[in-house]
Amino acid sequence: MGIKERRTKILLALFLLSNVDFIEISLDENVQQMFDFSLNQKTKATLASLVRAGEITKGSSKDEVPSYKLTQKGFHSLALEFPSFRFLKETWDKKLRIISYEIPESKRELRDRLRREMQGWGLGPWHRSFWLTPHPVMETLHELVDGKQEAQYCQAFEADHVFGDRETLIEKVWGKSSLDKKYRELFKKWHSILSGDGEKIAKFTNVLKEYVGILREDPGLPKELVGESWIGFEAMNIFKEIQGILLS
Repeated sequence: MGIKERRTKILLALFLLSNVDFIEISLDENVQQMFDFSLNQKTKATLASLVRAGEITKGSSKDEVPSYKLTQKGFHSLALEFPSFRFLKETWDKKLRIISYEIPESKRELRDRLRREMQGWGLGPWHRSFWLTPHPVMETLHELVDGKQEAQYCQAFEADHVFGDRETLIEKVWGKSSLDKKYRELFKKWHSILSGDGEKIAKFTNVLKEYVGILREDPGLPKELVGESWIGFEAMNIFKEIQGILLS
């Protein structure tokens, strides 16, 4: 499914198979197959670590199959990798965050590391070395760079949008029309998967794989910026319908 980290696979499974109310999910063989992990010692250690960190809670076990539930803290961690989830549950504060970092070429490794850490924050390029996001990431940024070399190269601001065409800004920074096309291509792929042969679990696994690919790219803009009918919100609703059909 294009994700290597066990931690991310587990958090993603608990969110996507649940809902924004975070119900308890049993990590049975089907879930393990769909999200590409097994309950080996490394996975059990990861689960224990997530429980200790307060990102998930352990529920009851049925037939020795453990169940877990995502917490608000775990959801916030997941939203830093998949920002499109955040505003499905939370309300936007109407603030835009502007982050600037200009790290010299001689410190390319430092720059690349910072870029990797920030890649799931819904950042879009505004001008050279200036990035824009509606997500509340200032505290996370501070924790990331405080006391490190990166701090001397970073500037960050919070602002209200007071003038200018908002649609033009959204298209320039986040490429809304391009993302819309990608979602439409996703729907075609889903249709092909669902209309083909195969077991339900295998079909859902393929649906999930295609969905995760675009979720990585979606900056997770709130409805106030993209509208109630944004295709990304529609995609989540369709995904839930497919889930209900294939996993019932």
